[in-house]
Amino acid sequence: MPRSVPAATAALRVLRFLSGQPVPVSATRIAGELGLPRSSAYHLLAAMADEDFVVHYPDDRTWGMGIAAWEVGHGFARQEPLARLARVPLARLVDRVGQSAHLVVLHGADVLYVIEERAPGRPPLVTDVGVRLPAHLTASGRAILAALPGPQVTALYPGKGAFTSRTGAGPQSPTELRRLLVTTRQRGYATEDGEVTEGFASIAAPIHAGTIHASVAVTWESRTAVGDLVDDVRATAAEIARRLRHT
Repeated sequence: MPRSVPAATAALRVLRFLSGQPVPVSATRIAGELGLPRSSAYHLLAAMADEDFVVHYPDDRTWGMGIAAWEVGHGFARQEPLARLARVPLARLVDRVGQSAHLVVLHGADVLYVIEERAPGRPPLVTDVGVRLPAHLTASGRAILAALPGPQVTALYPGKGAFTSRTGAGPQSPTELRRLLVTTRQRGYATEDGEVTEGFASIAAPIHAGTIHASVAVTWESRTAVGDLVDDVRATAAEIARRLRHT
């Protein structure tokens, strides 16, 4: 692969090219259209096929978009309206409670932070936009996991090896996680205290909106006295869900 076309850049160019084709195309055409050496194009396509971003049709000697590329596009389609419709309700939540809030989506066994609204004068958090954290440690992730079918949670956490820790606290086995999620499901919201960052606590509520796996959370310093945040957080999650259903 020429230095002027790194593998990552070339892979993205291949995906962009294939996404604009009405039917699968040959590797020779891909290489020619993108200015890639033919041997490099074959190696690149084989690596992308291993990750399901492209699929090879041997009978026709052509290549097309794979299921992983569809998943990426589908993920954007879910998240983009979510972020747009959630920003105002999240800002109103911060104004009401005076603490920082964020919106996350489930990404495998992690949560991905899509929006963070920091309250004035509050300390910075690790939950910046684009950050990923283990779902089982965060209130945001627990709120989402509690709303998932049991077999899906089991697939994400099949054994003790699936569990990590940041501060030494938090569930460390499927049994511990199941117990925690039962409690979360029964009361309709999730909490954590010192399991993501020592000295900080969070409360979160799931956003019930079809196939979107997301939640709203508020985080504050544990030593700071705050009122009952449950109703405000759950009301914000419900408002975002209504907005999504009306879109």
